[in-house]
Amino acid sequence: MRFLSKLGSDSKHRWAMMRNMVDSLIVHERIKTTLAKAKELRRVADKIITVGKDDSAASQERARAVLRTRDAHEKLFDTLAPRFAERQGGYTRVLRTAPRKGDNAPMAFVEYIGWQESKLAHLAPHELINGVPIRLFKSARRSPQ
Repeated sequence: MRFLSKLGSDSKHRWAMMRNMVDSLIVHERIKTTLAKAKELRRVADKIITVGKDDSAASQERARAVLRTRDAHEKLFDTLAPRFAERQGGYTRVLRTAPRKGDNAPMAFVEYIGWQESKLAHLAPHELINGVPIRLFKSARRSPQ
C-alpha cells in the first residue's frame, strides 16, 4: 500500500500495523481504533475486498501478501467477497465514538457494511427483540440471593 499517512511511526511499523488491523477486521468484521487509524484502515480494507472479489490465483496471492492468517484469507474469499459481489465500493464504514479515557484520543469503530446480519444469522427469531439479541438486554430485576 502506498501513500499511507504517517500515523507517528516509520513505514515498516505502519504497514505491519495496517496488515494486523485489516486481518482483525476481516475476522471480527468490526474493530475499535483511533480515528486516524480507522480512516487509513478503511482504504486498505476496501482494496482487499476488491482483490477478493476476483477469485483468481493472482488475487489469492495478492491477498496472501497482505493478510497474515489463514482464517482471514478464507473468510475474505468465502464469505466477504460473495457478500459484496454486487456492491461497487464503500464496503466499510467509520463510526465515531467517545474519546479514549487516558489521552482523550478520538476513537472510532471500523466495520463492514452488513456485519450485524452476518453475526445474527445463527439466532432464532425468538432470541431477538427488534433485531437485537435478548442477551444484550439487562434485566431490571435483581437475581434472587
